[in-house]
This record gives sequence, structure tokens and C-alpha cells, in this order.
Amino acid sequence: MISLNIVLRLEFLTTKITTPMDNVSSKQRSINMSRVKGKNTRPEMTIRSLLHKMGYRFRLHNKKLPGNPDIILPKYKTIIFVHGCFWHQHEGCRKATIPQTNTDFWKIKLSKNVSRDSQNNDKLISLGWKVVIIWECELKNIEPLKNRIKKILIL
Repeated sequence: MISLNIVLRLEFLTTKITTPMDNVSSKQRSINMSRVKGKNTRPEMTIRSLLHKMGYRFRLHNKKLPGNPDIILPKYKTIIFVHGCFWHQHEGCRKATIPQTNTDFWKIKLSKNVSRDSQNNDKLISLGWKVVIIWECELKNIEPLKNRIKKILIL
């Protein structure tokens, strides 16, 4: 069952204005993209460090849970995903653009990411987990992020 959120996000992906990515060759772009990590990224490490300093203890990357969550706080029955704004298409973020080259490929690729994220979130919620998404761009202001995490984990 496709939720309204997925439909709206897919419409957003297909109607948004594209901006040029950069001026590198397709070979160099391929090399660059192949080096993008999925685990232990800088934003993820920043959140892990922040949680640790706040006194929270957690587990990492449980493959048995849908979506292989970045951070699991079992005591609080909470999952944290640290999403890159481009890869997970953070709505309204300036980093969530569609590249001008190979546009059809990127629209399909990124819309599948958004759809998969939504499905994994729904599965986790049905299993009784709270799901928290922290966007890469939120790391610019740590204090509001700390307050948000505290509020979520207290509830």
C-alpha cells in the first residue's frame, strides 16, 4: 500500500527544477560516486558522538531490522536514521536537487530511495519502534538538534 507521503514525494521529485551538478567528466563522476559511503559517514559519526556525550548508549546497523538503521537505542525503543539530503531527497533542502545529466536515471534512483525509506519506516513503526530522521543539513545547528533528541527520547 503506497502512503500519501510517498505519492507526494514522488510528485515533488518529478516536478522539481534541476540544477547543474558540476563540470567533471562522466568517468570522473562515476569514480566520485563509487566512493560514497553508506555506513560510518561523517554526519553519522557526528550524531553518534553527540549521543554519546549526552549520555545515551546505542547499537549500530542491525541488519535484522528493516532498513538496517544507523543507530538503535533499544532502551528507548527508538531508531535513528542519519540521511544525506541528496540521497534521500530532503524536501525543501537546497542539497536535494536532481542532476542535469542523466536526469531520468537520477529521478528513478532517488525516488526509489524515498519509497524504500518510507516502507522501512512503516515496518519499524508497526514493530513498535519510534523512527527519527536526522538530516545532514541539521548538523549545522547542534543545539536545536540536541533539544530535539532529548524531547523525542523523553516521550
